[in-house]
Amino acid sequence: MIFSLFIARRLSLSTDGRKSSPAIKVSVTAVALSIAVMLASVAVVIGFKREISEKVIGFNSHITLYASPAADAGDNILTLTPSLRKILESEPYVTDFSLGASIPAILKTAENFKGVYLRSLGEGHTSRFIADNLADGRIPDYTKPESKNDIVISSAAARQLGLKTGDMIDTYFISDDIRVRRLRIAGIYDSHFDSYDQVMIYGALQLIQGIAGLSANQGTSLQIQTDDFAEIDDNTGRLQKTLIDALADGTLYRYYKAENARTQGAGYFHWLSLLDTNVIVVLTLMAIVAIATLISGMLILILDKKRIIGVLRAIGAPTRKIRNIFIFLAMKVALTGMLAGNIIMLALLWCQDRWHFLPLDPEAYYIDFVPVEISWQAVAALNAACLLLIYASLIVPSRFAAGISPADSMRTDT
Repeated sequence: MIFSLFIARRLSLSTDGRKSSPAIKVSVTAVALSIAVMLASVAVVIGFKREISEKVIGFNSHITLYASPAADAGDNILTLTPSLRKILESEPYVTDFSLGASIPAILKTAENFKGVYLRSLGEGHTSRFIADNLADGRIPDYTKPESKNDIVISSAAARQLGLKTGDMIDTYFISDDIRVRRLRIAGIYDSHFDSYDQVMIYGALQLIQGIAGLSANQGTSLQIQTDDFAEIDDNTGRLQKTLIDALADGTLYRYYKAENARTQGAGYFHWLSLLDTNVIVVLTLMAIVAIATLISGMLILILDKKRIIGVLRAIGAPTRKIRNIFIFLAMKVALTGMLAGNIIMLALLWCQDRWHFLPLDPEAYYIDFVPVEISWQAVAALNAACLLLIYASLIVPSRFAAGISPADSMRTDT
């Protein structure tokens, strides 16, 4: 066994043989609080990014395909042709795609009105997203003919117009002429994304196609889901190149533009990227606090163990080994604090992830609870980095032990 480790394991952290000194307790507490705050910061940022990203993707999908206006018709109607379908099915990163359509509309009551976009609600990711954010009512089953005129509106629109589930609402569609449909509110959703909630309502694709005079394979966009959102920019570029090549060789007859959720929700993703800077600042400050208190605790230990240092030096123990003894003692304090901080904070994070007992103002943060996500990879990396940083920072102050001579230590009063 290593000599320094052997001695360190048998040395007490107490100053009077019975209990730890206040400095040691402060060091353990500081390390525990520091690692706890670090874990909380990382978990909250990861959770916040997940929640906001899912909301942006829920409204837009991973990749959205649009048809450019045709030169002869001047419209942007997208037709899901067999050639386009074959191209999408051949792309390995595409997991699902569905035809989508949207049309401007006006919701009119006796006292008020509101301009919105009626967007199609299929069976894919958009339907699941709206279902997850449903505040009241139900998601209509558009496979049943009686549900064709059912819609889902936002809570913001419902409040403004004084509507509730089950109400009928006159809806005006303006294209070449004005068309009116009396629609029934089947559900009310609340995503806390005011910029989307204020303008988006959802209905049957067949309803929009009938109003706009489209066939069953036509819409205004194509919603595409991929296997890895982290690769969305590369996959978008790859799909765009494939479509351009297909246009050049005559497989497709018109140009299609591919956009992804990162570009459509660029403002939100730029805002999320700023959170990384905040996390770096928090991690740096907490690391400084932990290291400063550990160095203070080490120096107090060295002063308290002067007699032992003198004895070890008198019997010929190398200075390097004496220094290592106190590094191991300080690491013991650090590990105790880190263990306590990990256990307490991981338990709190698990409870928050399950019960959402810490609320947030949705008008400011787009979500009504503090989102957290425990990434075990991030937890392991954070703890490993803290251990390495603490060990490296203790090397220099451990030299103080080398300045204590055997004669000085023996003159210390008992």
